[in-house]
Order: sequence, then C-alpha cells, then structure tokens
Amino acid sequence: MKIASLLLAPIKLSEQILERLLFERRVPVLFVFAAVTLWLLSQAVQIRPDASFVKMIPSSHPYVENYLTYRDDLSGLGNSLRVVVQAEQGDIFTAEFQNTLKQVTDEAFYIPGVDRSAVKSIWTPNVRWTEVTEQGFVGGPVIPADYDDSEQALNNVRTNILRSGQVGILVANDFRSAMVQVPLLDKDPETGEKLNYQSLSSKVETLLRDKYQTDAVTIRITGFAKIVGDLIDGARSVALFFAIAIVVTLILLYLYSGSESGTLIPIACSLVAVIWQLGLLKALGYGLDPYSMLVPFLVFAIGVSHGVQVVNTVRLEQSLGAEPWLAARRAFRAIYIPGLTALLSDGLGFVTLMVIDIQVIKDLAVAASMGVAVIVLTNLFLLPVLLSFIGVGNKAVARMEKSQNSDTSMWQPMTFFATKRGASIAVVVALVALGVGLWGSKDLRIGDLDAGAPELRADSRYNLDNAFISENYSTSSDIFVVMAITPTQACTSYQSLAGVERFQQFLTGVPGVQSSISLADVSKRVTAGLNEGNLKWRTISRNQYVINASLGYVPAGFMNSDCSLLPVIIFLDDHKAETLSQLTHIIDDYAMANNTDELRFEMAAGNSGFEAATNQVIETAQYDMLAWVYGVVSLLCLLTFRSIKTVFCIIAPLALTSLLCQALMAWLGIGVKVATLPVIALGVGIGVDYGIYIYSRLNTYLVEGMSLKDAYLATLKTTGSSVAFTGLTLATGVVLWVLSPIKFQADMGILLTFMFLWNMLGALVLLPALACLLNARSAVTSAIKDGYQDSQDKGAL
Repeated sequence: MKIASLLLAPIKLSEQILERLLFERRVPVLFVFAAVTLWLLSQAVQIRPDASFVKMIPSSHPYVENYLTYRDDLSGLGNSLRVVVQAEQGDIFTAEFQNTLKQVTDEAFYIPGVDRSAVKSIWTPNVRWTEVTEQGFVGGPVIPADYDDSEQALNNVRTNILRSGQVGILVANDFRSAMVQVPLLDKDPETGEKLNYQSLSSKVETLLRDKYQTDAVTIRITGFAKIVGDLIDGARSVALFFAIAIVVTLILLYLYSGSESGTLIPIACSLVAVIWQLGLLKALGYGLDPYSMLVPFLVFAIGVSHGVQVVNTVRLEQSLGAEPWLAARRAFRAIYIPGLTALLSDGLGFVTLMVIDIQVIKDLAVAASMGVAVIVLTNLFLLPVLLSFIGVGNKAVARMEKSQNSDTSMWQPMTFFATKRGASIAVVVALVALGVGLWGSKDLRIGDLDAGAPELRADSRYNLDNAFISENYSTSSDIFVVMAITPTQACTSYQSLAGVERFQQFLTGVPGVQSSISLADVSKRVTAGLNEGNLKWRTISRNQYVINASLGYVPAGFMNSDCSLLPVIIFLDDHKAETLSQLTHIIDDYAMANNTDELRFEMAAGNSGFEAATNQVIETAQYDMLAWVYGVVSLLCLLTFRSIKTVFCIIAPLALTSLLCQALMAWLGIGVKVATLPVIALGVGIGVDYGIYIYSRLNTYLVEGMSLKDAYLATLKTTGSSVAFTGLTLATGVVLWVLSPIKFQADMGILLTFMFLWNMLGALVLLPALACLLNARSAVTSAIKDGYQDSQDKGAL
C-alpha cells in the first residue's frame, strides 16, 4: 500500500497543478485547444483508407516466414485475384466470348500493381498444351498465333484446352466460363508505394466488370484485394451510422440532462476527440484499414461516457448552490482521479492488443489507445473549462434538485441489491450466468466458420462469385501450399518426386482436400505422353534421363530457379477453422514422420495457409490478451482504491460479461478472428468506466458516514443515472450496425451492444451486491478521502 501511496501522490499533485492552470487561465487554454484542433482537423481530412495483405497476416509466424523466404519462387500463390468471364448462353467456344476473354486478359495485365509475368489465362503464352506424336513432342500456346475467330480456329482451341490440362483450372468443368489468374505485387511498380487496395478494387470494377459485363457475359471477381475493396466500400456506411449515433446521442442526452449546454458541449468535445485522433494518426503516418474504421465511433462513445459524468457532477454542484465556475472546478476535482483511472484503464486495455502479432490489430490498438489519450485532454480538461463559463442551465439544476429531494425515487427498488438478501440473490443469478457462460463458451471456435468471405454477407456479390467458382472449377479459391524443400538442384531427382507423390497420395484421404498438384504430376503426365499415352507409364520413372526428358518444359510456379523448392498446391473445400486445423495437424504429423535431409515438407502459403497461421496466432494470443487487459485494469483499480475487495467488485462483473460474450459468439456462430478478437478488449476497456465511477461515488458517500444502502441510493441518483444513460445510449448507437452490409461490422454491433448493456447492469446490480457481501465499505482509498476533504476545505472558494 505504501507503493500505491507513492504512485498516487504525483497524481494528486498533478490534479492541483492542472486545476489551477485550467480554471485560472481559461481563455488562453481555450485558444490553445482551438489552435491544435484546427491544425489536427487539417490533418484529419487527409486521412485515407489503408490496407495491406502483409498487415493482415502474422508476419513472424513460421508459416509466413517460410512463405516470405520463398516468396519470389511462389509466383501467384500469395496475393492474387481471380477474374472469371462467364457466358450466360452457350459455352466459351464462340468468337464473341473469346474476344471478350482476350480483352479482359489484356485489361487485367495492365492494371498497376499486377505481377504481369505471372498472369494466366488461355490467352497468355505461358499457358501451353503438349502432345506426343510420331514425330515427337509437339505443343504450343492454347490460343495459337494464327487464331482468326473461324469455326475451325475455335475447334482447335477446344482441342488445345483439352490437351493442356486446364479444364477445371482456367476453364470451367462445364466449359461455360474461363478464368484469368491475376497475381499482385506488394507495391505499385509505378509509384513504389504499397499497393492501394481501395484504388485497385475500384479499377478492377471499372476496367473489368463495368466495362465488359453485359447481358451475354457476367464478370466474377474474387481475391483478398477484392475483399478489402468491398470492405472499404461497405465501411463507408460507418459514416452514416456515426451520424445517426450522434443524432441519437444528442436527443437522449438532452432528454436526460434537460440542458442545451450540457448536451452540446459534451458532444462537441467528443467530436473534437475524434478529430484529434484522426489528425494524429495521419500526422504519424497511419491510415484507417477496414477494421480500425470503427475506432472513431468508439472514441466518440468513450468521450460521451466520460462527458456525461462531468456534466452530471456539474449539475450536482450547481444544485448545491455553486456558481458555474466553482461547480466546474469542483467537478474537475471530483472526477479527475476516477476519470483518469478509467481512461488509463481504457487506454492500457487497448494497448494489450499489441500482444497479438498481426499488424492490423496492432494498428487498431494504436488508434484506440491514441483516441483514449486525447479524451483525457478534451473531455477531462476542456469540457469542465467550457462548462465553467455557462454551466448547465437552471432547468437542468432544477431537475437535479428534484431528483435529490425526491422520496419516491425510481432508483429506490435498486437499493435492494445493497442489502444482504438482495445481494445474495444477485450473486446467485450471477453464478447461474457464469455456468451458462462456461457451458456456452466451450463451443467457441477460432477462425472462420463459414465458406467464402465471412467478413461479408452470405448474399454479397463477392460470396456469390466465390460460390460460383467453387461449384464450377476443380480448383477452389481456398488454396493451401506446402513447400517441399530439397538440396540445390535436387528437386527433380527420383527420391524428391517420389516423396512428393507419396505425400499427395496421402492427402487424398484427408477430409476437406479436393485435390493437389505439383511437379510430380507434370512429370507423370509427360512421361505417359512420351509413351503413347499409356497409363502404365503415368508414374515417376526411376530413370533420371526419363525424368529429365519429362521436365523439359515446366509451367511457372512448380519449381524455383535453383531447383530446391517443389510447391505442393492443395485445393480445399473451404477455409473453415476446423478444416484448416485438422489439415495442419495432419501435415505436421506427416512431416515429422517423413522429413529427411534430402526432402522436408514445410507449411505454408496460399490464402488458406495464411488463414491457418492467423488462426494459430489468435488461438494463443486471445488468452494472453485477456490476461493482460484484466491484469492492467485490475492493477490500476488496486492502485486507485487500494483494496483487493474493491478490485474484485469492479472486475468480476466485467469478467462475467466477457464470458457471456464468448458464449453469445458461439451461439451466433461467430468465430474468434481478426475482426472479432478486439471486441472483448474494447468492451472491457469501456465497461470498466462504469464500475470505477459507481464505486468512486459510492465511497464518497460512505466517507460521509452513510449506510451502504443509503450511499448506494445517493450514488444511483447521481452517477448511477448517468451510467444507465450512457450504457443505453451507447447500445442504441451500436445496435444500428446490424444493418451494415459488412457482416463483421454487424457482428461487432451485436457483441458491443451486448457488452455495453451487461457491463452497465453489472455495475448497477452486481457491484453493490458484491460490495455488500464482501463488506467492502471499509475499502476506501485515501485518495477518495483526500478528494472529499478537499471539497470540504475549499467549499468557500
């Protein structure tokens, strides 16, 4: 406790210094805030959406490190687009369709950011057919140089496609569509800057879909860049929801406070906090990715939450006879320590997201914690100064006086939970809820639980396009790549190819695997062709000269330049968490049993390989994050209140809400992933404010000598009413997100609404119940005592 006193002493000193600075130099302070706000506003309007493929994956995970080591050799197996041209009537063997496919291929080839050397379609020269004739091997591009749109030329194309082995890969199984594979670079080669996925997605829509889609032809596009582009486009609805939330908050805050100034000033200060946050992010070189676009709303919500507490305290002081300047000064004094503790808990709680080694989550942590930091300035400092000029108005003061003097308060029934009987009932109900949460959360899963892009609605255009590809092509869009590593110049040896072939045969019995392809398949197919197509020869020859002959031409992506890498490309039914978890465990076991110095299997590349790595990081990090967020919040509460009992009273309701939130996720089929993992930390960070403010006010009345029941009633009439208002207002704002076209935003809306409401109920019901049963009345900090004594000593100010 001596350590706590030493730590609190500077805080008390800073309170006194800041109080004098803010309220004795109000006009200069306002000029400084205005100047900084104008500058940061000029920065904020320049902020742009920012997304990166590498930021979405855990760059230090072994799978991703393996991919990055061989990135240049895994052409097209990282970040890419798949563009499908579909004939609405007939098949692809018409002059009109082939002309459209050629134009789409050419158009995609010249889009900035495309790896042009690896673009593939039946119109690109790197897609060839081969055949063994009496004269030997013959072959050429699928679309010959003398193609002339004639019926004979189209028949030749049909024959070449069948001989090329591209049916189910670049050509649909039913011959009614064809695909263009468009690998992407990490940087735009023209500007040298990282690829702008919003711009790329827009160009793809304009140059490909809008330009070439007609009644006769449908264009379908999938890939990470398209998902991000659709997310950014859909996330623009955040601005609409943000505007609606501001209006709703404005109306509810006025109905609650009865004060124009007590409504407009907190809203204005919260908007200033958002401006500061966005401006600082831009100044520090950050952008807003699809996942951190929701953070400005959370900053606004936290600002309103703390602003309501300040307004409520000013109302209380004015109802006791203080002038606006004195009421605001006393409010600052009363709010400073609990407010700073709550905001520090928020900020450090968000910082704990940094333990998750995924850059997009780290960026979210930076954005959220930076937003909380500016709230300290705008809502803890600026707000009381503004209110010191005009106060909250006579109407609001009269309403507070009526509430304080009413004997039939609406809060009277709530004091039941501050009695032993009511507390016992509340704790029993909480224990039942704990059991429900434990039982429900056991079904919580890591990763995606749906096919396609779970971030988007099931009926979104992207997911419909993805479903079409999965149904009509043998190679799904869910690709998992295992890297077979050999010594230099040994990838074409019999031992290497035979080892890869055995691995592929093993994969045929793995659930979720559609098919696989590797250099071994190329060698077997060509060897059979060299022997008149006899199926008996469709095998890996033990004769190295035969193998060398079979690999005279190797398609790009099947081996690297120094012949030390053999990618095994695995096509999966889906990328659901269960599929990926089972596959990685099976491959791990196989590798441990079969790896040698001459051939070893390492994971992983492909979109599903990165998804598997992400799932593994999240599975481990979610518990680290929870331990850190609760550890930090508990430590700050302990330093402030200096009582383990008090800490338990504040933290227990939050922990119960987190557990119930996990059960809700399991029940709704929402997996723990990049989009949803931060929700729990955000919910805890905001929810802890309720408990801190309730307990601070409760202890203030206990110091005055009130019984727990009377102190709690007085708390409910002041801080309790503002906590209830804040919880309901925030829940009303975020519940609108369920209407978003972006599914992960709708999921976050459901989860945050649940956490706001349950954290509010926990602070209003379970916290006083625990305080009653634990006899926490004696757990009063000297900081609260000092704050109360200061208010008595300086009452004549």
